[in-house]
Amino acid sequence: MSRIAEAFGKEKAFIPFITGGDPDLEITKELIIAMEEAGADLIEVGLPFSDPIAEGIVIQEANERALSAGCTTDRLFDTIKEARKTVKVPIVFLTYINPIFTYGKEHFMKRCVECGVDGLIVPDLPYEEKGEIVDTCDAHRVELISMIAPTSKERIRMIAREAKGFIYVVSSLGVTGVRSEIKTNVEEMTAMIREVTDVPCAIGFGISTPKQAAKMASVSDGAIVGSAIVRMVAANGKDSVPVVADYVKKMKTAVISTCND
Repeated sequence: MSRIAEAFGKEKAFIPFITGGDPDLEITKELIIAMEEAGADLIEVGLPFSDPIAEGIVIQEANERALSAGCTTDRLFDTIKEARKTVKVPIVFLTYINPIFTYGKEHFMKRCVECGVDGLIVPDLPYEEKGEIVDTCDAHRVELISMIAPTSKERIRMIAREAKGFIYVVSSLGVTGVRSEIKTNVEEMTAMIREVTDVPCAIGFGISTPKQAAKMASVSDGAIVGSAIVRMVAANGKDSVPVVADYVKKMKTAVISTCND
């Protein structure tokens, strides 16, 4: 069983996201360690990129800060490798297809294995084009995480049938960012997914409060939070680790509360 499968094996999962290298790589390592200690079941790390098309302004600015601070693909891999000396939960990269191709997809996957990256989320790689890297991912046992959005419609079952690791269910149209209300019928989307696969699904985009996280986890296998955490890092900089850890504890508590409903 993969680490990702194990992350969803016992209870509803909470998945925090940070941008690698924001505000610097040492804090990235400290955040990863602290988030695991605070209850994170799986950690998503954004690989800084100059054109993160799926991201809203909060994460766009985090990418700019990280790149300006000197974060590179190699340096982030090295940071993950250092964190792996302590961290046991799965770590997945959110990246785009250009950085993978620029680095070299074979080399990229080898580094994932070497440094302990369990999976990849690639928002600009459509299901129909996943053949560009899926064989290389499979050869190195790096799980390519499928994304299913409200616009997927008749493609939901098709994408879900071939999904591995977990399925990232996009709760809202548009880019990432905190939303006061999530109006998409995510329950219908997850029901369609469960018709064709037992691969767990977690809901992300727009979640920021314990109430929202609990609601999303109640109709899926977990909740993903990104922009709210990245905003805390932006506001607190090198002092962000305890702030983020406290938030992760609260969100994990909210997510697992649905198990008792």
